[in-house]
Amino acid sequence: MIDTEGYRPNVGIILTNQQGQLLWAKRVNQDAWQFPQGGIQRDETPIAAMYRELEEEVGLLPEHVTVVACTRGWLSYRLPKRMIRHNSLPICIGQKQKWFLLALKSSDDRVNLSLSDKPEFDHWEWVSYWYPLSKVVNFKRKVYRQALRELRPRLSRYLMNRKQAKVTLESIKT
Repeated sequence: MIDTEGYRPNVGIILTNQQGQLLWAKRVNQDAWQFPQGGIQRDETPIAAMYRELEEEVGLLPEHVTVVACTRGWLSYRLPKRMIRHNSLPICIGQKQKWFLLALKSSDDRVNLSLSDKPEFDHWEWVSYWYPLSKVVNFKRKVYRQALRELRPRLSRYLMNRKQAKVTLESIKT
């Protein structure tokens, strides 16, 4: 599905662990790393697409994560000219994305890259929050920066609230 301006609606997933690190995944048979992402299907909401992509790409279900935040608007990037398929109509010039910040509630061993018939990733790791900015393909860098900047305060509040809840729970136990 391509919009009237030539952009494909898409969701991006920034998944964090309890230490505030992010899941960073390597595309199958490539030296290209990125956050999980995927297109929004016709008649699908962004959140429904996010949950579908989360399961297809990293094997996680809604009960394995907490939705911490979502970008307020669409963030878009243009594809390099060499990547635009001029032989398919409508022509897609880039992607517009809603980015979701998710916190992993389950253990790391729930991450499974091979649930799909055609896995998109063959390896993943936890990385520091800003690490992806220096490693993602250049044409996606601006969108990554925008998403990470917008979502960072929400992650900080989420982690702070978790820490305070843990301290409160520990003080009740003693």
